Amino acid sequence: MKQRQDTDPIQGPLTGITVIDLTRVLGGPYCTMLLHDLGARVIKVEAPDGDDGREIGPFLGGHSATFAALNRGKESIALDLKNKNDRKIMDRLLAKADVLVENFRPGTMERLGYGWEEIHEQHPRLIYAAMSGFGQSGPYRGKPAYDMVVQGMGGIMSVTGSPDASPTMVGASIGDITAGLFTAIGVNSALYHRELTGKGMMIDVGMLDCQVAIMENAIAQFLATGAAPGPIGNRHPAITPFEAYRTRDGHVIVAAGNDNLFVKLCAAIGRVDLAEDERFETNAGRTQHADILKTEIESALAAEDTAHWLEVFEAVGVPCGPINDIAQALADPQVDARNMLLPVDDPETPDLKVAGNPVKMSAFPDIRAHRPAPKLDGDREKVLDSLEENVDGPIDLSSEIILRQEKRP
Repeated sequence: MKQRQDTDPIQGPLTGITVIDLTRVLGGPYCTMLLHDLGARVIKVEAPDGDDGREIGPFLGGHSATFAALNRGKESIALDLKNKNDRKIMDRLLAKADVLVENFRPGTMERLGYGWEEIHEQHPRLIYAAMSGFGQSGPYRGKPAYDMVVQGMGGIMSVTGSPDASPTMVGASIGDITAGLFTAIGVNSALYHRELTGKGMMIDVGMLDCQVAIMENAIAQFLATGAAPGPIGNRHPAITPFEAYRTRDGHVIVAAGNDNLFVKLCAAIGRVDLAEDERFETNAGRTQHADILKTEIESALAAEDTAHWLEVFEAVGVPCGPINDIAQALADPQVDARNMLLPVDDPETPDLKVAGNPVKMSAFPDIRAHRPAPKLDGDREKVLDSLEENVDGPIDLSSEIILRQEKRP
């Protein structure tokens, strides 16, 4: 895979695409971050007081590390969309753009005069992506939502954790992140459709919908049996052995996903008799007797440390792995080889690193460093200059927001 050593604008399949980013905090910025990593120019239009994400820790050098990770490489211009002159700038941004992404509560953009119907009439090629808690329709349309709210409502908390524990949220913000992922998929699909038809479209993504969409096995279990599944710890609900097993000094994950792998596992731990036990001859039987099988496997694993078993299992081709903390995961040589932890070229936060792009493409180089997240309104002049190059007529630069920016310490 080719690699880059600099922090010039990213080249990718979306190079030449301009995205107007009206999103805040996590889900929306995650979507536009993905579009940026695929080559799009992302212009972040912020309110005068900025994205709330700028104030969310942890902080490094006085700056939000989370905001920096989600917004690296974007450009920022601050606009008050209730201000007449700033609306003129916004209108010119839309005339230049290919995609608009927003994550306001439904109805907000309509009240501002930037709803889908108004924008589509003026800019028929523009793709309009709206991300919200519950989507643009349905009885919950106007309700606010955060990550944990939709994790709870979508069912994932009901199947996460141990059977004897309280409902448990997933450790990553998957309510927001899955919405960002699905919205990015929708945007790319809409860009392809526009190439075929010349027409833009609206993309409507609800966070709750996304949570339901990823509950594949749990939904299948319920529809097949009529019983709602509950938490079963680290065990796979339908494949056995497929979980974390205790060793002499910790745990090892074993994923023996078929009969052949189970036989190899039994031989590797010196328990061929388990493969010959009629209770464990099939996956269905192993799953039915999962607790009994776990006790037998762990009795064998208790003789050696995790490192030993990882070596043994890898030698015979049994899928396995350690349970890493974040420090161990980031130090893993495979993560390093895939450029999945990259520095940010920012003298104000020289120690800042962020996740790399997991989508590797043969036609484009994999970058080795990111440009920093923008300062609030830090790219105003650059953005306005690019509008002058593409749209006739002057832009009045004496708007109230500019005056406020000049007064800011």
